[in-house]
Amino acid sequence: MTEGTGLSATAEPDFSGWSPTKLYRHGLSAFNGGDYYDAHEYWEELWIGHRPWDRTFIQGLIQLAVGCFHMTNDNLKGGRGLFTKCRPKLEKGLPAGRGLDVSALLTFVDAALEQIESLSSAGDFDWSGLPVLAEPEAAES
Repeated sequence: MTEGTGLSATAEPDFSGWSPTKLYRHGLSAFNGGDYYDAHEYWEELWIGHRPWDRTFIQGLIQLAVGCFHMTNDNLKGGRGLFTKCRPKLEKGLPAGRGLDVSALLTFVDAALEQIESLSSAGDFDWSGLPVLAEPEAAES
């Protein structure tokens, strides 16, 4: 069980009846709360179950969340891989996919990739550059 919203890494969550907007917003909230596994689950359901118009960008958010999750589990290789994969997908959202500051996300990803090269443990990772994903007034779905 992950902290925060309580999604389980072993049980399949039931999102039946959830709107794309609800999934997206819960993903934002989970991500901002450091519940990266949960954020990935919400956004993955949005990506798979609702096939949003900005599918590639949402996939980038999913990969960003999983990269962050890997870093919280001292998995430098996994973090590097997912941060590398998410970058071109997040670029598809420039300048403000879903109202987010995509440039700030890309700056974080670039700094994370650079930082990972010199770390021996993800416990030393500097999270200070991770932007808060501000929820836009009306998320597109």
